Amino acid sequence: MTDVPEASPEMPALLNRERAILEFNRRVLAQARRPDVPLLERLRYVTIMSSNMDEFFEVRFADALEAMRRAGQDGAAQPHRDALDEVTAEAHELIAEQYRVFNDEVMPALAGQGIVILNHAERNAAQREWVARFFETQVQPLLMPVGLDPAHPFPLVANKSLNFIVRLGGHDAFGRHNAIAIVKVPRALPRIIRLPDALMPRGTQGFVQLTSVIRAHLEELFGGRPVESFSQFRVTRDSDIDIDELDVANLRQAMRTGLTTRHFGQAIRLEVVASCPEELWRLLLEQFELPEAALYRVNGPVNLVRLNQLIDQADGAALRFAPLEPSWPEAALPQGESILARVAQRDVLLHHPFQSFEPVVAFLREAVADPAVLAIKQTIYRTGSESVLMELLIEAARRGKEVTVVVELKARFDEEANINWAERLEAVGAQVVYGIVGFKTHAKLLLITRRETTRRGLPVLRRYAHLSTGNYNPKTARLYTDVGMLTADPLLTADADAVFHQLASLTKVRTPRHLLTAPFALHRRLVSCIALVADAARAGQPARIVVKVNALTDPGLIHALIAAARAGAEIDLIVRGACMLPPGIAGVTDRIRVRSVVGRFLEHTRVLYFRWGRRDEDEVLYLSSADWMGRNMFRRIEVAWPVRDAALRQRVIDECLVPYLHDRCDAWQQHSDGQYQRVADTGPSAQGALARRFMTAG
Repeated sequence: MTDVPEASPEMPALLNRERAILEFNRRVLAQARRPDVPLLERLRYVTIMSSNMDEFFEVRFADALEAMRRAGQDGAAQPHRDALDEVTAEAHELIAEQYRVFNDEVMPALAGQGIVILNHAERNAAQREWVARFFETQVQPLLMPVGLDPAHPFPLVANKSLNFIVRLGGHDAFGRHNAIAIVKVPRALPRIIRLPDALMPRGTQGFVQLTSVIRAHLEELFGGRPVESFSQFRVTRDSDIDIDELDVANLRQAMRTGLTTRHFGQAIRLEVVASCPEELWRLLLEQFELPEAALYRVNGPVNLVRLNQLIDQADGAALRFAPLEPSWPEAALPQGESILARVAQRDVLLHHPFQSFEPVVAFLREAVADPAVLAIKQTIYRTGSESVLMELLIEAARRGKEVTVVVELKARFDEEANINWAERLEAVGAQVVYGIVGFKTHAKLLLITRRETTRRGLPVLRRYAHLSTGNYNPKTARLYTDVGMLTADPLLTADADAVFHQLASLTKVRTPRHLLTAPFALHRRLVSCIALVADAARAGQPARIVVKVNALTDPGLIHALIAAARAGAEIDLIVRGACMLPPGIAGVTDRIRVRSVVGRFLEHTRVLYFRWGRRDEDEVLYLSSADWMGRNMFRRIEVAWPVRDAALRQRVIDECLVPYLHDRCDAWQQHSDGQYQRVADTGPSAQGALARRFMTAG
């Protein structure tokens, strides 16, 4: 791993990673405040931020706590503790702001459009009667309150589950004064329930929260004992599956076992409603062994993510983004013609979600049906619990083709789906491997080997490949921006085959000549490209770097960029999420500009452009599966590949870089202190322009 120089006037201290993640979530929350965003979509951004914050505590904050613990063993915990205290204070502030946006802006605006969430006090007699029947028939049979005493200890509370803590008056059935009870709410119950239209004024849509339904009928769960105080609560836990890969005989079985304990990892955060009495939240903190700083008292439901259910149930097309349908690349892949035959002639670039992901599915479907295709190899990171691509691989194995699938079992939060697919593939004879111990396989590769005949009638094996910046998931391909390339380039496909050979056999293979792979050559090649740009700048030659990634946190790459900027290179970084490089420092990083684009689609494309002179060969553009993070460079299997066709290279520049550098609708500019400012309120939108160019109204 690249050595990291100490902070100095020439190399400033890097920004805090956790605070950079929180800054990204501020930008997500800002989408919920935009008047030009449809109202239900504004609510969706509130829920997206909640989901992001859940993952922040489950993963990043948990990692930071573990780093502080390890540092404490070495007697150097104080700097970690100070940084963590700052992050904690900022997280509290951000979540409080989120609830202000939800309560004071989004929900009043929705009420103005006739969409309301009614609490018990706001419900009329008929509505209360309906809610009472719903509770009696749909909710109460699934609830089992637990009164606490020495024979009934505090129940095991799963990660992110909804629960109530209740203080009761009076005595239990045995004459004892057991005051505290816990009610666990099953995940199967809907969190948002729509009231019948007949119970609402004309033109109004009414909803009730499950917590409100339970709250109104709590005493019925305790045989009429008076409820003196209560609160809903939710605990967020460390969700990393801790498995020593070097000490297990079967990684899949170990992961299957680990999934059963994931929901009960170390507690990280406790959420209660703002009205929760101190006695109750202190009891909960003690139970979960949490400090007071881990308590989040929120003004509303403890899980805003579940408000997605309101978005799904509510009527009102004008309150949502207009449906858009990706286009089929008719010029490159005329429908009705063989995709393999077209790719044999020329590389095909697909820009999702503006262009359809269906050509990738059709590419694999054709290969499965083609008797001349002998072998199919694919990497799987996140494909979902339902996947037409996986079903096609299963069908290919059934038809006798050699199918090799590299399934990443440690794709966080997708482990169970991937294990299930691995078992189904093995059941039909596919060769399933799980990559390299200690390294996640994050590369996105699909390789097809076909027996063909040359013009002279000689048999030959020809390879076809799909390489992508994003996952093999048709659903997220409609929501994330990604670029994929179909190619029969013998140089790229031979390199892709070498990657599969190494992942399956674990043997040392020839170094790929054109694909850049992590953890081997990718980081070194990127540092080398940056150095070439720096040398060109010193020589007065054109020196330009434009990088579009999801995160920039690797110190080695950051310091290489800063050195190039000090040499005179002009550098633009389009970083959706966390960026630890402080731009705009006079004489140090003032030639580096960092912007983030947050719009309708999740920016996911990784594009790397370098120019270090005036000749054509002094320019290179890579597409990549890897973000510029230490984990991607050194602890994952990643690929980056050059776009060698000049027309396609220019297309990537014109679609993935230039519009984003000129975006004045969804773009934010980063300052040297890590904070962001929206570039403008109105102006050209990169995503909007691409949607108008490629997509049609659904």
